[in-house]
Amino acid sequence: MNIIFISNSMAKAKTLSVFQVSAIVLALLVVPVLLTLLLIVPQDAAPQQGAKSSKLRFSFNIGDPQKHLDAYAVQMGELQARIMRLDAQSERLAKLAGEKKAPAAKSAAPAVLAPSNKPQGANRGGPLVLNSPYTELDLQKHIAELTARVEFETEYLSELEAGLLQKSMLKGVLPNRSPIRAAFNSSSYGWRIDPFNGNKAFHEGLDFSAEAGAPIFAAAGGIVTAAETMPDYGKIVIVSHGSGLETRYAHTSKILVKVGERVEKGQMVAQVGNTGRSTGPHLHYEIRLNGNALDPRKYLNARN
Repeated sequence: MNIIFISNSMAKAKTLSVFQVSAIVLALLVVPVLLTLLLIVPQDAAPQQGAKSSKLRFSFNIGDPQKHLDAYAVQMGELQARIMRLDAQSERLAKLAGEKKAPAAKSAAPAVLAPSNKPQGANRGGPLVLNSPYTELDLQKHIAELTARVEFETEYLSELEAGLLQKSMLKGVLPNRSPIRAAFNSSSYGWRIDPFNGNKAFHEGLDFSAEAGAPIFAAAGGIVTAAETMPDYGKIVIVSHGSGLETRYAHTSKILVKVGERVEKGQMVAQVGNTGRSTGPHLHYEIRLNGNALDPRKYLNARN
C-alpha cells in the first residue's frame, strides 16, 4: 500500500511506503501512552527541609512499599506463633519434670525516671552519636537469626520432651511402633509450605506415602475413641493410650475398628486412602499429649 501526498507548491507527488506508514502509526500510538504515564504516575516527593529521618528506613526501589511491610508482618506473625508454641512446650516440660513455672521477674524502673536528691556520680560528657538507621537488609537479617534460634530451641525441647516421656510413667504406653510399612517424609512435621494455599503453616504430624489400601497399624495398645469422617482429616481413627496420650491415623480409605474397641500394638486399624484435605494416597500420623502435638519422629526409633 502506498500513500501519495501532493503539495500545492510542488508539482511532484511524494509517496510513503508501508514501513513508513507503520512507523507513523506506531508513533501516534506510543506518544500518547508515554504522555499519559508521565501525567498519571506520581513522582517521588522531594524531602522536606528539616524533616527528621525515621528509625526504620527501608530501601524500597519499585513497587508498593506496603507489600514489603505486609511481608514482614507475616514473618513476624509466624515468629510469634512459633514462640507461643515454645512457651506451651516449656510448660509441658516443667510439668513432666515436676517443676513449677518460675514467675516472671519484675523489671526495675529506669534510674532516669526515679527522682532523687542524691548527688550524681562523676561528671560525664562527650559528642552525641545517634544510632544508625535500621535498613531493610538489617531487618531481614534479624528475622533470619530469630527464626534459626527458634528452630534450634524447638528441636532441643522436642528431644528433651521425648526423653522425659520415655522415663515417666507413660513409657509403657508410648506409641513407638511404626504405623505403616513405608518411609515417612522427614521434613513433614513442623513448619512447611502448605500444599493447597502456598502459605507457611504448621504440620502437626508425619506423612507416610503409600499405595491406597495399604494396611495401617496401631502404634501402641489402647482404646478407640474416634472412627469417623472429619473435613480436614477425612476418614480418621483416634486411639487413646491413657494419661492424655493419643495417636491419630488420618486420610484413610477404610476404617476397620469401632469406637470403644480395644486394640493391641501392631493391630490393623485402617487402610491408606486419599480422603479429606489430601493431595494423594498417604497416611497422616499424629501423636498428641493432652491435645498438644508431639514430634512422632522422636518415638519411631524407640525400642518396642
